[in-house]
Amino acid sequence: MKTYKRRIVDELLERKLQGKGAVLIEGPKWCGKTTTAKQIAQSLLDLGNTPVLRDALETYQILPMALLKGKVPRLIDEWQSIPELWDMVRNEVDNRGDTGQFILTGSSVPADKEKMRHSGTGRIGRLTMRTMSLWESGESTGTVSMKELFDGKGIEPQENTLDLEQVAFILCRGGWPQATFMKGDVALDQARDYYETIYKVDIQRVDNSRRNAERTRLLLRSYARNLAMPISFSKITADIKENDNASISYETVSDYIDALKKLHVLEDAPAWNPNLRSKKAIQSSETRYFVDPSIGAAALGVGPQDLINDLRTFGLLFENMAVRDLRCYADALDGSIYHYRDSGGLECDAVLHRRNGSYALIEIKLGGIDNIEKGAQTLLTLANSIDTDKMPAPSFMMVLTAVSKYAYRRKDGVFVIPIGCLKT
Repeated sequence: MKTYKRRIVDELLERKLQGKGAVLIEGPKWCGKTTTAKQIAQSLLDLGNTPVLRDALETYQILPMALLKGKVPRLIDEWQSIPELWDMVRNEVDNRGDTGQFILTGSSVPADKEKMRHSGTGRIGRLTMRTMSLWESGESTGTVSMKELFDGKGIEPQENTLDLEQVAFILCRGGWPQATFMKGDVALDQARDYYETIYKVDIQRVDNSRRNAERTRLLLRSYARNLAMPISFSKITADIKENDNASISYETVSDYIDALKKLHVLEDAPAWNPNLRSKKAIQSSETRYFVDPSIGAAALGVGPQDLINDLRTFGLLFENMAVRDLRCYADALDGSIYHYRDSGGLECDAVLHRRNGSYALIEIKLGGIDNIEKGAQTLLTLANSIDTDKMPAPSFMMVLTAVSKYAYRRKDGVFVIPIGCLKT
């Protein structure tokens, strides 16, 4: 029997339920939302089960409030199948006047938002759940804590146990919980199956709109070619025409990307806008990422050995994996992940900015002395450009690598941390 692997969201969910009448957990299919919610739920309405959904729809017509009856917290899985449940939960939270009543999980935005009259503000809290970080899947030793780095604690050199081949495999397998219990090609198959389901099935169901599977496949492939770049929709349109010799309009690209975001397949990074000493313009375009790097690998049709043979592609997909992990850790630190780029060409791969105003500057590299040095110099240059009279200096600077023998602190203060050593 599989053992449940603790998730970062577990503690966040418990905290949210103490302060809200209901909590909505959003995220991609197969990321573990229902399994995590079941760890704390005391009753279940599983609308992802077709017979249960059919019965629930009949019950809704006759005695709708019966759907909310059960021990609390009551889990309503795939709640968007009956969008009216949103307002029912909100009203019932008001009537009961107590916290921790309901957990809602959903893998897409409801097709018919008009059936939701209220936002749920003050009654329904929200949590975003992603695929597993390496710390959650058990592949990071967790010897370096992001929280402790923010607290100003140093580190002793910590050995990294992951090599490049292992990182390539983990990347292509993805952080899908079920896949972390599997090995070899069977584990890799899970991400490929997920990718095919996206463009063949899910894209048709997200909002009851007819979309073309082949166009969706080409769009996902273009996204994968342009990972970690602030590429516009018009450039994605041109990229598909140039590389795949396919005709597609800007409007179609925009519509399909919107649908894929509703499915939590794409998760772009917004621009970070610090106070600078210089007059350089800061680029505001979002940087393109998948919610999990394995989707990009599947879209490109590459496996672990292909990445070893093509380090440029490996680097882009690794950045996506690193950003995924950083987002998981940022959630626990009450922060968000941003990307920095200015008109002078200075760029920082990730900025973890917390709600309390503290932040960390992070460059992401596969490894290698020269690349680490380049990343460190980028971080120091950006840190020196920030006007510390108007905002604090960074809490720390870090080059996050796929492989390095050790996690350590350089003489200039920049940390070099392999992803296989990191945790919240």
